[in-house]
Amino acid sequence: MPRNPYYRGPASDHFDGTRFFNAGGSTDRSLRDVLRWRLSSRFARWPARVDVSPAVPQPRVPECVVTMVGHATVLIQVAGLNILTDPVWSERASPVGFAGPKRVTPPGIRFDDLPPIDAVLLSHSHYDHLDLRTLSRLHRRDKPLLVTPLGNDTIVRRTIPDVRAIVGDWGAQVEIAGNVTVSLVPANHWSARGTRDRRMSLWSGFMLRTPKTLIYFAGDTGYGDGEIFRRMRHDHGAPDLALLPIGAYAPRWFMEPQHADPAEAVRIMRDVEARQAIAIHWGCFQLTDEPREEPPQKLQEALAAHGIAPERFRALEAGAVLELS
Repeated sequence: MPRNPYYRGPASDHFDGTRFFNAGGSTDRSLRDVLRWRLSSRFARWPARVDVSPAVPQPRVPECVVTMVGHATVLIQVAGLNILTDPVWSERASPVGFAGPKRVTPPGIRFDDLPPIDAVLLSHSHYDHLDLRTLSRLHRRDKPLLVTPLGNDTIVRRTIPDVRAIVGDWGAQVEIAGNVTVSLVPANHWSARGTRDRRMSLWSGFMLRTPKTLIYFAGDTGYGDGEIFRRMRHDHGAPDLALLPIGAYAPRWFMEPQHADPAEAVRIMRDVEARQAIAIHWGCFQLTDEPREEPPQKLQEALAAHGIAPERFRALEAGAVLELS
């Protein structure tokens, strides 16, 4: 059995002693599956660049303001704290700077316009979510607290040895400030930085709770049978806001276990009974086959099919701001 370079701990219902796994089924794909996808599918043509109007956030806000940066990167300003999800300011989601998926939209906040960052919620190790270059810039400037599932701290410490990190398993709850907590919740996904470390660090979503607000950041997730989302509603209550992925879903035979499509994102919203939702994981990096504008269009179709008002689940372009009343 191969050695896990990131984490050592006892076996559990989602860890076999070497690799983590999903209770609802496998997300693994073989080399034959990858070749079938690449040989049978064609990426839709995306624009080379989509201009945005970057926001300039206030240094602090007392209530809740959410700014879309791009892909899974969102600035959450709540209860006087500034929190980033899966921060990526690099031009490419890749281990190298000269190849790999390239940004189509620039960041919705210029890095130098970021307010002081207190905490980072890091969902898993894929390069479009765990960007060491951005984490290094944030550490040099703000030294934010990093909250992440098991094993990802090891990856980060190889580049940032003195990172302030709190690491947890699914179900863990950590306090990031007085009366503000983060709970790590399951996701249907996987992890890897290379070809030999598949599922050796854990993936998760997060429930961010303040005295007035509950925010669910799903990270990357497939829908599966929906049980993990119904369990979240039972365990944590109904979120005031959910950040839910709607992109990187085509072709479905390949992507369904690991990436929700827009219709499934609406099912997640319904399962957790979120009051409002923002779409993430679309329109920034071309990772799969669907056209860039298709996820928001299909989201509107799914909302209409369920009789949900479109303003309750918005696909915001980078730089757009939502004030949560």
